[in-house]
Amino acid sequence: MSNLPTDPMILLSYINTKLRDEYESLNAMCEDLQLDEEAITSKLSTIDYHYDSNLNRFM
Repeated sequence: MSNLPTDPMILLSYINTKLRDEYESLNAMCEDLQLDEEAITSKLSTIDYHYDSNLNRFM
């Protein structure tokens, strides 16, 4: 997660904005930006947010 925000709340906002504005899924975003999907989901789970593929956002 090299260039991503390290604070989980800021990361949440960043990821959800990217998903809303630019990508159809978390997987598509991670592939395009070469991000570690598991690292993102793990980091956001520490603040009790989990990816909802139907809504394409962390909730």
